[in-house]
This record gives sequence, structure tokens and C-alpha cells, in this order.
Amino acid sequence: MKIAFYDTKSYDRIWFEPLAKEKGIEIRFLEAKLNKDTVRLSKDCDAVCIFVNDSADKDVIKALDQYGTRAILLRCAGYNNVDIQAAKNKIHVLRVPSYSPEAVAEYTIGLLLTINRKIHRAYNRTREFNFSIHGLMGIDLKGKTAGVIGTGRIGQMTMDILKGLKMNILAYDVYPNPNLDVRYVELTELFEKSDVITLHCPLTRETKYIIDKKAIKRMKEGVILLNTSRGGLIQTKDLIEALEQGKFAGVGLDVFEEEEEFFFEDCSDQIITKDAVIKLTSYPNVILTSHQGFFTQEAMKQIAEVTLQNAQDLMENRKGENGLYDNEIRE
Repeated sequence: MKIAFYDTKSYDRIWFEPLAKEKGIEIRFLEAKLNKDTVRLSKDCDAVCIFVNDSADKDVIKALDQYGTRAILLRCAGYNNVDIQAAKNKIHVLRVPSYSPEAVAEYTIGLLLTINRKIHRAYNRTREFNFSIHGLMGIDLKGKTAGVIGTGRIGQMTMDILKGLKMNILAYDVYPNPNLDVRYVELTELFEKSDVITLHCPLTRETKYIIDKKAIKRMKEGVILLNTSRGGLIQTKDLIEALEQGKFAGVGLDVFEEEEEFFFEDCSDQIITKDAVIKLTSYPNVILTSHQGFFTQEAMKQIAEVTLQNAQDLMENRKGENGLYDNEIRE
């Protein structure tokens, strides 16, 4: 089997290359992202392997089908960048549904603690020998209310850690899990009562811009908002407007609505002209990181193993458990 591996980074090769050799799979590592202009690079391959900022839209899938490509291998859990309906009955779509929910959950809590106690600002101060603690006051999280939107694997792990911090939990999910020991509420109540709101749902028609001007208006003054799921869950212009009005105590973003142009790339020598990026990185109460919540050794190992197992199952005509078509699946 030959795979065209798009949006390759050096750390991808570390995990995928040796494992692919063991399995007898040939990988063509490509630095380009998959889109309608680069799909031709996969012309003689059995599958394409893509990540979060590649695009497998209708035009790309049409081209892949014409090339005889058998599969789109997602090396992630999210699937909002694939036109599932266009792929149905043409190309297999397989993903990694659970690589390390602990990694993303732990990172989310890291953002929460950093924003609340202004650790990022304290770090920058002391590097310049400024040891003043003025302006660095946070709040005790014990006894406060955390609203968790999305109660799949990552959401559940996040709730476990929040409970360890002695926080009260409110939950919302399009598909509530009756087996969880958590109080589900409507979004309106979650927005109105939560001191911390954290997003852990996939980006779908139902969840796009789940955080917009109306939602933000219902939130408490001084709320902390966290997003380690998908950028499109938050309407960026509404977020920026609320930040300028002083609505939030802090915002932690590991994903961003316009991240495709920037994330995973070194843009330090470029002049950035996108207003949203410039503004978000300028606020002292905002932390914007480059979609690294998943990035642990354990997660990368699991992603490589499951992705290549998906490829091997397809190669040997075995029906695996990670196929994705028109069903809605929570992260």
C-alpha cells in the first residue's frame, strides 16, 4: 500500500516512518497541505493521510475518486475538514477516534490554571527581573462552577480533573450520556451559571458558532472561556468584541477559526496582517497556542499506530471500527 502523507512535520516522520516499514506500507511524505491544487500529488497512491488543516472537500474527493484512491486516513479525531457525504460510497474515511483524551484534557486544565493565576505574565515579568505581583491576582477554583460543553472522552477526562479541583460541574451535549455522574443542563443555564466554560465537542452544523454574541451576553462577567476542540465553535469577531468590552477574566485558545494559515508553521519572520490574530495575541488575558493540546509522546505513538492499522485493515479487506461516514460521532 502506498500513502500520500500531507502536511508532514518532522515529528510525524519520527513516529510513522519506522512503523510503516514494519507493516510494509510505503509513505510519500509531503509538506504541502491537501487541497484542490495539491491533490494531484497523490495520483498513484492507494490512500491519503491528512491532518486538521488539510481540506478534503467535494472537489478533492472527486479527484481522489478519479485517481482510484481507496481511503482518506485522518490522523486525528475531528472530521469537519472532510465532506463526508461526498465521500460516501466512493472512498473509505477512517479516523483515530481516541488517541489520548488525557493529553487534551490535561492541556485544557493547564490553560485554565495559567490564565487564572496569570502565570504567563509572571513568567515574562521575572525574565526582566520585575518581581512585582501587582495585577496577577486570580481566584480560588474550589467551589466555582465549570460548564463543560461536549461530554465525549475528552470532556469526561476534563470533568474528572475539574472534580479533583473541587469544582461544581454543569454539562451540555447534543447527545447526553445517561451513564455519566454529571448534571446536564440547557446551554442557557450553563452560560448563566458557569465561572469557567470549556469546549470539547466536534465542529458540526449544530455546534458551529455555539459561542457567539448571544451566548456571550448570557455569560457571567469575568468568566473564563477555554477552547481546545475546534476553532469554528467560537465566532471570532464576537469574541474580540466581548474582550474589548472587558467581558472575560481570561480566554484560552488552542484552536482558532482562521488557524489554517498559521498553525504548525513558523511565521516569526513574516509580517502578520490578519487583524484577528494580531488582536488575540495582544490581549494580556488571552493565551493563544498552536493546536498543541494533543501533542504528547503517548498521543503521537497512538495516532501512528491506529492510522496505520486502519490502512492495514483496508489493505487486507478487514472492516475496522474507525470508519466514518454520515454518522455523528463525539470526540
